[in-house]
Amino acid sequence: QVIDELLEDTYTSKTSISCIAAAGNTTMTHLLLGVETRHIREAPYVPVANFMPVVPAANMGIDLPDCVQVYSFPSVASYVGGDIVSGILGSGVFQKDELTLYMDIGTNGEIVLGNREWLVCAACSMGPAFEGGGIRHGMRADQGAIEGFHINPVTLEPMVITLGMKKPRGICGSGLISVLAGLLSACVIDQSGKFARDLPSDRIRPGRFGYEYVLAFEEDSGTGHDIVITEVDIENLIRAKGALFAGCLTLLETFDLSFHDLNRIIIAGAFGRYINIEKGKEIGLFPDIPVERFHFLGNGSLVGSRLVCLSRGMLDEVERIAKMMTNIELSDNQSFMDKYMGALFLPHTDAHLFPAVSKYLEANCRMIQRERGAS
Repeated sequence: QVIDELLEDTYTSKTSISCIAAAGNTTMTHLLLGVETRHIREAPYVPVANFMPVVPAANMGIDLPDCVQVYSFPSVASYVGGDIVSGILGSGVFQKDELTLYMDIGTNGEIVLGNREWLVCAACSMGPAFEGGGIRHGMRADQGAIEGFHINPVTLEPMVITLGMKKPRGICGSGLISVLAGLLSACVIDQSGKFARDLPSDRIRPGRFGYEYVLAFEEDSGTGHDIVITEVDIENLIRAKGALFAGCLTLLETFDLSFHDLNRIIIAGAFGRYINIEKGKEIGLFPDIPVERFHFLGNGSLVGSRLVCLSRGMLDEVERIAKMMTNIELSDNQSFMDKYMGALFLPHTDAHLFPAVSKYLEANCRMIQRERGAS
């Protein structure tokens, strides 16, 4: 169906297709090719194969000429799949001298560290929070989704920015980061994510899932119901950002490196390009380093797949990348678990990891307390 839609949109016939490049996670690749997947979810969590054969599209039930071949990007491990290999190809990390940290933000946070000489990778389970899952009023980035948030620190009245300038219907990933950072910098929540109970505002109230903040009352929303963010939502977001940050820190420290040694951080993923870096730093999702080092890639798997479709010579590069990458397993790594527990704080339990952010939050909260006292 997707192929038919693409052909229709581009006024192209099936006879024009010469190959299909498929870059998915390890499980998706196994399912696509009809390979047994149970080994991926059972100890020792090893896929049947990382490198898959080229298969005729017709043999897979795809209605295309017999000459069309399906090329599946190789995986590295059970939770680092062909989509990440494709992203490394598309980003050019494997060709650069600069030390780069590549992070793909999704339900699984996949991380790759290295340069043209070496590449190591890891995966950490973030959960679906930043994609709107497990969030009471979370939603995908669609019309009416809150993507930006500002709050008056004295009156606690919000200003929300929605996609399409529609009435708010929920909160998308970039909006969740903006809301969390805004509530923290306005001293509405503390560093553990709990609401200040003593602030005089009808927007902070007890609800079914603990205390909550009302982003839009029912008369202002696009659903006819209040749009809120709850303490449970915030806990889920803190766990998600904590997993990614701890994974990055573990990978770096394994090789006696720190965030300050990085020349570049590449952010990939469906909503990566919409994230406000400064707000991501404020909540401890991203490290406290200069914003100029951050770069957005978008959907990395599509970037690499396009290159393979345009040049068969890229197939050799893909194989080289997959063989270069060494996986570091975090699921049974005690250092990762220790760092994860330390990251369950906004921005972190160790203020030395976030010197500029901690200084800003401390000064900002002092100023807000004075303004609230004066009012």
